[in-house]
Amino acid sequence: MVRVLVVDDSLFMRTIVRDMLTSDPGIEVVGSAPDGIAALKMIEETSPDVMTLDIEMPRMDGLELLLHRKSVRNFPRTVMLSSLTSKGAEATNRAISLGADDFILKPSGVGNMQNIRDELITKIKQVIRIPYIERKESAGDETAGTIVVIGSSAGGPSMLDVVLSSFSSRLPAALVIAQHMPEGGFTTALAARLNRVSLMPVKETENGDILTNGQIYVLKAGYHGLITSTLSPRGERGGRIIHSRAPPLHGVRPAADKTLSTASRIYMDRTVAVLLSGMGNDGGTGCAEVKERGGTTIVAREEDCLVYGMARSALQKNCVDRVLPLTAIAGEITRLTRQGGKIGNV
Repeated sequence: MVRVLVVDDSLFMRTIVRDMLTSDPGIEVVGSAPDGIAALKMIEETSPDVMTLDIEMPRMDGLELLLHRKSVRNFPRTVMLSSLTSKGAEATNRAISLGADDFILKPSGVGNMQNIRDELITKIKQVIRIPYIERKESAGDETAGTIVVIGSSAGGPSMLDVVLSSFSSRLPAALVIAQHMPEGGFTTALAARLNRVSLMPVKETENGDILTNGQIYVLKAGYHGLITSTLSPRGERGGRIIHSRAPPLHGVRPAADKTLSTASRIYMDRTVAVLLSGMGNDGGTGCAEVKERGGTTIVAREEDCLVYGMARSALQKNCVDRVLPLTAIAGEITRLTRQGGKIGNV
């Protein structure tokens, strides 16, 4: 049973969040608080495992409360509820830097709050289950000869936690994540958070990044991540990430289709495509191109996904090599990238 404290200055929001969480038999809401001062008292009295935390509150806001993490005994793991604004993104990044464990984006309009129920419940359970990695393996500067591209949208961040935390050693490949998120800084926070649970270093992309083995790249929101050819100072052929402000595709930017398509042109049969949870059709066309050029395509099984649109778009094009349980995906990526020869032949 996960014990949760709900902290929000709105009684209406506290009630909605409480009702969503108590609908899951594995969660007990031990209390609620309207501000940080009341929350500190509740933490002492109820010893929650996890706290959902609003940012803007009177007396003591969410960021001020996080400053007490090291001084308060048994400070709970924290999931931030973040607004879909540039100010919200800035505050979310600050919260992650202060030690918040995860964040979830509030939908526009309180009437849509039920849309995040399943994702919020998953995040609350995962923040106490997935450990942080204290010692990381460095990425080094070896030009990547193999690329793994993961596409995801709604429900994707929680699945990325599982995949990235399951790698037991450094990959002889670059791993690029195309996660649908609003621009303004949310992918900065996502990369920082994923970096805590991953053995390999995780960074948000910068325009011109050279793809190197053992490095994980989260594509910067607001840009398509195109993979172009480059030549290293040692004469090794590899890939480079170029940020593009071309119009959104499928209504999103970055679009996994753009990254998969351009990656497969450079890496050909040394490309692995993975689609996780997500709504819409992004990823299907890109997976088909990966398959045509000899690479390998993987989708998560439906029961592990919050939304099955992205994976289904690839299945409908008959271009999927493997449908796997979420917990098996990291192992399969490791096996594929460590084998010699063409990936698509195995």
